[in-house]
Amino acid sequence: MLRAAGVGVGDEVVVPAFGNVEVAESVVLAGALPVFADIDPVTYCLDVAAVEAAVTPRTAAVVVVHRFGRRADLAALRGVGQRHGLLVLEQGESEAPYGEVAQRRERAAYLDGKLKGVRTPDGGDGHTYQQYVVRVPGNGRPDRDAFARALRGRGVECRVPVKTPVHRLPEFRRCVSLRETELAADETLALPVDASLTKRDMQRVVGACNALGGLLQAAL
Repeated sequence: MLRAAGVGVGDEVVVPAFGNVEVAESVVLAGALPVFADIDPVTYCLDVAAVEAAVTPRTAAVVVVHRFGRRADLAALRGVGQRHGLLVLEQGESEAPYGEVAQRRERAAYLDGKLKGVRTPDGGDGHTYQQYVVRVPGNGRPDRDAFARALRGRGVECRVPVKTPVHRLPEFRRCVSLRETELAADETLALPVDASLTKRDMQRVVGACNALGGLLQAAL
């Protein structure tokens, strides 16, 4: 899409650094330079003000990535594109069947009401819970990684959604401060909400998390 739109050598393309190294790689393959903008801490998608601040005379496009089942503020980002004459492209997530989404939402609502010691996701704007991502605010001890190890030790599958932001990878390293991106990479943890999970499975998730929750009070 970038090539078809004429984006190439000498152009800049604003992209998120929170995950999806493939987006930055695609910009490079088109001959352009990826410019990283910070994310909104609620949706984990590109922050509108950060995108506007990243625009330069060389900016040709913005690639918007929807994240974890939450959609970016596409209307506002398109507004930025219109003001600056930029192409705004989307990278969506695969759509799950309605019944599966409903089941994920049901499990997410259960976790919202039961979990302690972690920050649960904001469910606004039609969240489909492709991933149920909590925040484990850390003061270094215990941190998100220790929390994840302890959960796995209790039989709960969990995963760190973004281990290293793209702007910190060797091939894309930039001297840029993306505070929300870096905080999210340090604090986020995806808990299971798959439609296949039983009530007992969900109780196990809650029990394991809440057994560790007291350890986090100082960090909160």
